[in-house]
Amino acid sequence: MQHTDLADGRWHLLSLEEQLANIGSEIIRALKWKENGNSVISQSANLRALELFDLTLTDRCHEKSVKEIARLRELWMDFYYGENRYRQTAEQWRKYFSAFTFAARKNA
Repeated sequence: MQHTDLADGRWHLLSLEEQLANIGSEIIRALKWKENGNSVISQSANLRALELFDLTLTDRCHEKSVKEIARLRELWMDFYYGENRYRQTAEQWRKYFSAFTFAARKNA
């Protein structure tokens, strides 16, 4: 567990937009380092993203969104580790999560 302070309850104080923006930050880092050929740092960022996904999935405030969040995690796993069956691109991932970063800043 790399985000012990968040796992202790602080994560659940954030809005869904803030949680997804934080997940997106790690995903964007993973993409950047993978593209730059540093698989160690990329993998570390990816593991942090997965940890944040899992914390979000346990947040009872988002019970109605669990299926969507789980599906998003599944798509990310397919893109990062799998065969990319859904033909996602790194740019699509950046754009998707940038919207949450914008929304979180706007609502802050």
